Amino acid sequence: MKPPTLDVRGSEAASSELSDSIARSFAELGEVRRAMLAAESSVATSRSPVHVEHSAGARNLAHYLALRAREMRPLQERLVQLGLSSLGRSEAHALATVEAVTALLGALVGRRDEAPALPPQSAFELGGKKLAAHTEALLGPTRDGRRVRILVTLAPDAAEDIALLRAWIESGMDCVRINCAHDGPAAWERMLANLRRAEEAAGRKLRVLMDLAGPKLRTGPVQPGPRVLKIRPERDELGLVRVPARVWLSADGARPVGVEDAYVLPVGRELVAKLAVDDELEFADARGATRSLHVVELGRDGAWAEAAQTCYVLGGTRLVRGKKELGAVGELAPLEGVIALARGDRLVLTRELAPGQGARRDAFGRTLAPATIGCTLSEIFSRVRVGERVCFDDGRIGGVIRAVEDERLIVEITEAREGGEKLRADKGINLPDSPLDLPALTEKDLADLEFVVAHADAVGLSFVHRPEDLHELAARLAELGRPDLGVVLKIETRRAFERLPELLFAAMQTPRVGVMIARGDLAVECGWERLAEAQEEILWLSEAAHVPVIWATQVLESLAKDGRPSRAEITDAAMSERAECVMLNKGAHVGEAIGVLDDILRRMQAHQHKKSSMLRPLRLATGY
Repeated sequence: MKPPTLDVRGSEAASSELSDSIARSFAELGEVRRAMLAAESSVATSRSPVHVEHSAGARNLAHYLALRAREMRPLQERLVQLGLSSLGRSEAHALATVEAVTALLGALVGRRDEAPALPPQSAFELGGKKLAAHTEALLGPTRDGRRVRILVTLAPDAAEDIALLRAWIESGMDCVRINCAHDGPAAWERMLANLRRAEEAAGRKLRVLMDLAGPKLRTGPVQPGPRVLKIRPERDELGLVRVPARVWLSADGARPVGVEDAYVLPVGRELVAKLAVDDELEFADARGATRSLHVVELGRDGAWAEAAQTCYVLGGTRLVRGKKELGAVGELAPLEGVIALARGDRLVLTRELAPGQGARRDAFGRTLAPATIGCTLSEIFSRVRVGERVCFDDGRIGGVIRAVEDERLIVEITEAREGGEKLRADKGINLPDSPLDLPALTEKDLADLEFVVAHADAVGLSFVHRPEDLHELAARLAELGRPDLGVVLKIETRRAFERLPELLFAAMQTPRVGVMIARGDLAVECGWERLAEAQEEILWLSEAAHVPVIWATQVLESLAKDGRPSRAEITDAAMSERAECVMLNKGAHVGEAIGVLDDILRRMQAHQHKKSSMLRPLRLATGY
């Protein structure tokens, strides 16, 4: 049968222009296809062998990288004008997409013998099937009617409250995460024991991901503040007291059961025994102001009182009823230490982890000595340079290195809110311009890994940025008898983002692999304005490798912490449907956040899958 040829009805000029467009597109796609095949050959000969489970993903990733190495937009526009695929959804099956379009163009210009054969339907289905299989192998099965898993970070409460975990499972939690940067093996074991009992009650088994802490650069301790308790009633816009402050007069120094935000004054059991409802306890606060507490309720281990005025209470403060002294306030915990910083201030980062201190100033506000604080990784001092940026506390405070000395760095604060910021102990430090080249596995991680392989289904590798990090982890897992343990690459630095293809190829030497977009640190490292672009590229490359993605950090954060979401958070949660899993962090309202996220994901998958819009009938169009 004679092959079809182009038959364009219209003017001769239009016909010629269209023929030229098809011929150009055919030639360009031929070049693209040859580059993709060459990339596949290069990967096969220059890299370590990948696990058989990832052979198709490694080939497709090589094809996709070759495709995206070129400027494709003019060609895409011509393909759309011809009514053909623009290649914009080729991630999971890059070569098959290019060959299908090339075959059609070859038929249109009568050069079928120079074109590849039209790929079979299976070539387009393989990537999606592989991605689905890899997702289930790593993260377990999902719920009926929902493609995307919900991963929840366990808080310390999970070590004590089985009912909480059961409720989360019922709300839609599919898998759990334990952050090894917090707590320790004893607490982790209690969390997991409770999880197993909750699973048994729910009739559902959940996968466990444990994140290693990694070489996290953090601020050292800060000199604690004074031992004083500031008690403040709630006031309205006019400064009038709307709700008196509730104060727990504790017989044994313990907090009241079930109340997290109460003011607590340790006064001793003897004093509590002398109290009666409606007693008025007077005292002089730290400023010498006369203040009082009105007793409103008695309990077994303390009494509730109300304060209608702001007061600053010190340990040893005498409490008086009428003219009789009842006793004194016990020792108070010191306030958390903070260092006040404003734009233009200098901050000294030290190797030594001595408690940090704020700047010393004279009576006129002139700086006598700058603020100082230690940092947890002394290795950075030999790797940073003058002019490089430093970010503290998820980017809330930014600075530039002005001097590098053996034992300290001098940082000028360049970014802070009007009125200044407060820097606390154990806050993250990011050095986005500095090539630190630190191994991802620390001594703590290697110790924690023994617990992880015995209890978890997957391990999260924090601050990975070199293929060598993955080779070392794979070797350790083999030594510990768990070469099959799932591995999740946490992409949280600019360097890891820029080297993601190398990291994916290295990770695919193990059977179960995933990627987490750790958007908090990544935003600080890459810049807030580039975060949206970075997370898109991570999604595309991971899909090309047939590797599942976990969309993480600040998902429905206001809802989880305060019980009320922001509009932006709802939109972000809707966009997260393009990943294979979405992570929720800790908060008092996590159960509610799980239910809301479950509903959003179910709704959105009817409209969107990856980059493809799903043309479900619009309810809005009914009747037209």
